[in-house]
Amino acid sequence: MLDNQIEKIVLFLLEQQGQLANRIAKLNEQREALLQNPLQNPEISQIAQLRESYRAVGQDLLKLLFFVEMNAIGLRKILKKFDKRFGYRFTNYYVTSRANHPCSQLQHLFKQVGIGAVVGSLSRNLADLQDRQGSYLSIYDEPTLALQDPVIDSIRAAVDRLTHSTNFLHFLGQHALIMQEELPTPGEDHVDDGSYHFMSLLLNLANTFLYMINTYIVVPTADNYSLRLGAAATVCGVVIGSMAVAQVFSSVYFSAWSNKSYFRPLIFSSIVLCAGNILYALAYDLDSLAVLLIGRLLCGLGSARAVNRRYISDCVPLKIRMQASAGFVSASALGMACGPALAGLLQTNFKIYRLTFNEDTLPGWVMALAWFIYLIWLRISFREPARETEENNVQQEASARPAENDALEKGLAQPLLLSSEEKLQDEEGDLECDGSEEASEESHRPAASIKSAYRLLTPSIKVQLLIYFMLKYSMEILLAESSVITSYYFSWSTSSVAIFLACLGLTVLPVNIVVGSYISNMFEDRQILLASEIIVGIGILLSFHVLGRYSVPQYVCSALVTFVSAEVLEGVNLSLLSRVMSSRLARGTYNGGLLSTEAGTLARVVADGTITLAGYLGQSRLLNVTLFPSLLICIASIIATCYTYNSLY
Repeated sequence: MLDNQIEKIVLFLLEQQGQLANRIAKLNEQREALLQNPLQNPEISQIAQLRESYRAVGQDLLKLLFFVEMNAIGLRKILKKFDKRFGYRFTNYYVTSRANHPCSQLQHLFKQVGIGAVVGSLSRNLADLQDRQGSYLSIYDEPTLALQDPVIDSIRAAVDRLTHSTNFLHFLGQHALIMQEELPTPGEDHVDDGSYHFMSLLLNLANTFLYMINTYIVVPTADNYSLRLGAAATVCGVVIGSMAVAQVFSSVYFSAWSNKSYFRPLIFSSIVLCAGNILYALAYDLDSLAVLLIGRLLCGLGSARAVNRRYISDCVPLKIRMQASAGFVSASALGMACGPALAGLLQTNFKIYRLTFNEDTLPGWVMALAWFIYLIWLRISFREPARETEENNVQQEASARPAENDALEKGLAQPLLLSSEEKLQDEEGDLECDGSEEASEESHRPAASIKSAYRLLTPSIKVQLLIYFMLKYSMEILLAESSVITSYYFSWSTSSVAIFLACLGLTVLPVNIVVGSYISNMFEDRQILLASEIIVGIGILLSFHVLGRYSVPQYVCSALVTFVSAEVLEGVNLSLLSRVMSSRLARGTYNGGLLSTEAGTLARVVADGTITLAGYLGQSRLLNVTLFPSLLICIASIIATCYTYNSLY
């Protein structure tokens, strides 16, 4: 039955490609007659009209790709439902046997060679009309001069989604988990270019960068600060983790607040962070651990990462949203590296009146000043975008999609999709309804509560959230206890710890370049996922202190293996999470970004709490005691991944 349906789709696809090629051939004849007539110069209006005709062909091609993508998603969901309900792993057999056969029609859905030829023809003719009217130069001779028409970019993006091809920018942007619709409409972007403001986007990225610096600037000195306030060195876990505790709650109210405004939450965040850092710095002169913890809690309550994500998702045009997402991740990575590096530079000690400025308090004073400057910049330059209610957006999308696809769906007597795309979205939510049931209007709306969001979590989503919890837990154990471990075993100074942590943070972008540009195109995401989990486990095993003297090479190499593999794992984990997550979790307060943030933040809280509790057993046992839970969670995530492996495609 599937073979018959795929054959109908492919034959229809070939028929439509032939019609598009015929239209391009006729337009080429008009172009040659227009540009090569030596007796008269073509009018600008005639060239513009011909260019619009080429773009119309491109729009129809985009609709055709949209139709193919919709059916490809339908095929994947049919196989997924079959495996789930019958308990038989049929998907791997079906895809492997059909895709590798010399007469495969399944490949036509994913290997778009004919589409590439049509795109090349459109690009060449549009470039000729735009830049080099009647010239003998070609896009093949000077590819850098090729016209980047918006419709061509949209077509190439659609082909990339079908072929699952990726690059560094796309792979890096996935870390942000700024979810988009599984089937973006081929029409105009819903974000009006007039509502987009570059300086506002830059301010959101600056907020992310400063917050990550604020998070990690205290890591190299937190143990010394705790000792000077009369606490144990391992209380650094509580000092570092208190910010994450507050972030568990701040993520929810900032996400809800961003439904109404972006400017006011950012203002509130800056004020709270400024106050929190001042309290963190004053705790030294007040000799109060309570003031120190209150300051860090206030810093966590000022976490506006949910606002930063929502701004990119809602207010940045689709054509640059991936770049903005990559910028969000890059700002986070650079902030993570700059935080410890900045702490290493603040090695001084002096007093102004009764205020002490040393390596413990300067991180607080410097960040308070940074947030004050940011607050002024925000007040002057940020522009609140015009907002539309999410309900109107959903209704417009739901009413627009059937009209766009009616003409194409008539080409098939019995399309692979039994009703409409909304039924697929309903199945994506895994509501356990029969295929014959109509998708209700509720299935288009975002989750309105934690309970409704939890109901949308399928086993695959839960496993991906467990993996995210595991990798964040392992990374937090490694980073948060680094100052205590290196001081106990190697007698490292604060500057040495800062350099070590900064070097770890700087590996983020190079690793993502390699994985995003090469490895992700050579292997499936689920294969990279499982391999990365195993390597994380190996890195944790190498970190244990079992026999003999614990050496610097062992610690540094095992930390590097764990951190780098966790970074690779984060990219593919969030990529798969966005793929298996319901489209209802793409927007609203309780969205996919919030769920991943909560899972990661909770992991940091548990990890920092583990460090403090393990400190009661003595620093000699701290390393092995904190690594043991990491290893157990890693093993559990590997087993869970194997259990849901066939659903991760």
